[in-house]
Amino acid sequence: MRILISGGSGFIGQALAKVLQQRGDEVVIWSRNPGARAGWVDQLDKIREPVDAVVNLAGAGIVDRRWSASRKQLLRDSRIQTTAQLVNWMAGQASPPKVLISGSAIGYYGSQASGELDESSPPVKGFTHQLCADWETEALKAEALGVRVCLIRTGVVLGRSGGALKKMLPPFQLGLGGPIGTGQQWMSWIHLDDETGAICWLLDHSDLQGAFNLTAPEAVTNSIFSTTLGRVLHRPAFFRVPAVVMKLMLGEASELLLEGQCVKPVALQKAGYAFRYPALKPALENLLR
Repeated sequence: MRILISGGSGFIGQALAKVLQQRGDEVVIWSRNPGARAGWVDQLDKIREPVDAVVNLAGAGIVDRRWSASRKQLLRDSRIQTTAQLVNWMAGQASPPKVLISGSAIGYYGSQASGELDESSPPVKGFTHQLCADWETEALKAEALGVRVCLIRTGVVLGRSGGALKKMLPPFQLGLGGPIGTGQQWMSWIHLDDETGAICWLLDHSDLQGAFNLTAPEAVTNSIFSTTLGRVLHRPAFFRVPAVVMKLMLGEASELLLEGQCVKPVALQKAGYAFRYPALKPALENLLR
């Protein structure tokens, strides 16, 4: 297949591009800063040949800084406007792509302290829900073009080269890691290999469409995550970070670290995807040893 990736320079995008190329697919990456790299473009109208599929992973980092009004607008624009550009570009193609795999997040469900959530679960309204809901609505407009649309509601992606785990490692390696706040908030995570594996699965199975939770079957509390990470690193993990510290640092954005939800990949497992790393400890051992 010839596959266009938006957000291909990011943590997940880079890993996905590598996997696709290794299996023989041709990858085109849409990036604001393409440089002179082969297969990279800064404008969609520079793509001259048809593409078979689009994977939309673009979006500014959700918890990189405090959510000021301007930051919230950037978070929305980098997701919703980018998706609108992709759909408009598809509409102008003589032969539109067959499938759009479009990014979303488990933030769609809002913060929910109890209960297991699947793709049919009702959300709790708030900024993250509205952001994801509007993002998904924009992607679903591609269905009017005859494009199959899959919405990937991704959890915390664990990989050594980037994402949340890279930020966590320094204090944990020094024996200064530990739970955040109460530690009882749920963490719905996924190994980077399963993130890319699930996307490939959705690309390859033409009967699949709609929303899919990209999370491992074993969600854990933040406390269990911290303890497990400490054990894998052979380090103590009892230095709790008070909630007030996270709130002072990140403001409203701290809800992503202090609150959570127990999200299950029901639709993905029903579709037949077999997780390489369904449990946390083996996933961390693979990444860190």
